[in-house]
Amino acid sequence: MKRLGLTGWIAIGTVAGMLVGHFVGPNIAGIKFIGDIFLRLIQMSVVLLVMGAVIEAVGALDPKELGRLGVKTIVLFMLTTALAATTGLILADVFRPGAGLSSPVAELAGTYKTPDTTWTEILVNFFPRNVIESMARGEMIQVIVFAVLFGVALSLLAKSDSGSNIIRIVKQFNVVILQVVKIVMKAAPVGIFALLAWVTGYIGLAVVRSLAVFLLCMLVSAIITFVIVLLVTSAYARLNPIKLAMKLNRMAVIAVTTTSSAITLPTKMSDSETRIGISPRVSRLVNPLGMALNSDGLALYLAIACMTVAQFFNVEMSVGTQIQVVVVSVLATLGTVVVPGGGLVALAIGFPTLGLPLEGIALLAGVDWFSGMIRTVMNVVDDVMVAVIVAASENELDRNIFDNELPDAA
Repeated sequence: MKRLGLTGWIAIGTVAGMLVGHFVGPNIAGIKFIGDIFLRLIQMSVVLLVMGAVIEAVGALDPKELGRLGVKTIVLFMLTTALAATTGLILADVFRPGAGLSSPVAELAGTYKTPDTTWTEILVNFFPRNVIESMARGEMIQVIVFAVLFGVALSLLAKSDSGSNIIRIVKQFNVVILQVVKIVMKAAPVGIFALLAWVTGYIGLAVVRSLAVFLLCMLVSAIITFVIVLLVTSAYARLNPIKLAMKLNRMAVIAVTTTSSAITLPTKMSDSETRIGISPRVSRLVNPLGMALNSDGLALYLAIACMTVAQFFNVEMSVGTQIQVVVVSVLATLGTVVVPGGGLVALAIGFPTLGLPLEGIALLAGVDWFSGMIRTVMNVVDDVMVAVIVAASENELDRNIFDNELPDAA
């Protein structure tokens, strides 16, 4: 008999928390401290996790890859990620998945206020004065900016003894931090149970409605983003968009069933080269690099999650703050790593930066597996779209391969 995995236990904790909270009511509030401890444990390693992941991803690049091909790829990654986050934010404003729940929980909004800053202050605040201070305060954008620069410096020094030694140390350090996160995530079912019992104790099972609308918002946003990226890619590369979409079917199925970009990578690279006609040189740079630096699905998820939690807790989001939501969602993807419950860890990155309550993580934990399917498919197919554009721009797209009939899925 197959053992129940972390996702299964989180689902059990979600359902049990809702039921217990519903039947016990507000008297369940005393259990919330368990969830608070879990949230602190998640936050504990987030800064080091993101910094290490970004330094490793950028530092591992060959200096030659930081040239024309690398810059072109990274710019396209940022554009598609920003598109996904913006689409998610707009749809969250339309669907308003977190609105309409009047409860004592929502009254906590008075405790949470989003940063009130001018445009110039927002831009200046992207850059750290003291990276140690930024780490201590959890200023993730500033940490990521420093990590990118540190990674570029390591990449340029990679052939020297000092550079290669530091990269090796960073990789080993990341292994340890990932293990810490995995240990903490083992407590996720208990922490989520406590938090959802507390939330449901106040508002009842009406929270299910918000979760359903949240998933619908994600699905519609993902479809819109995919169609836009597909049409732009097809127009630029002069390809049939329907045929291009059909050639993504195998990797999409694997992405949905495994919710893992890492597991999907071999199929994604193979189909990019043998079904679509992307040259191995482009495919073997863009597709693996996309796993570390391009996560459109996560950006879309973070944008919608931030707006949902803000609506739920009645936190007002000004236009400037919503732009910050997009920026945070884009930059947070630079620290994407493959860990159990990675979506929940990502929320712990974005919420504090935007002044949103960490308790909002509990609201979305129960549907993390379903949202994970949408996130993974978006990540995979958009990586390939970027690879198509790069290959076409470099005259490394074999149209004879693309025009051939689809090979049998084997």
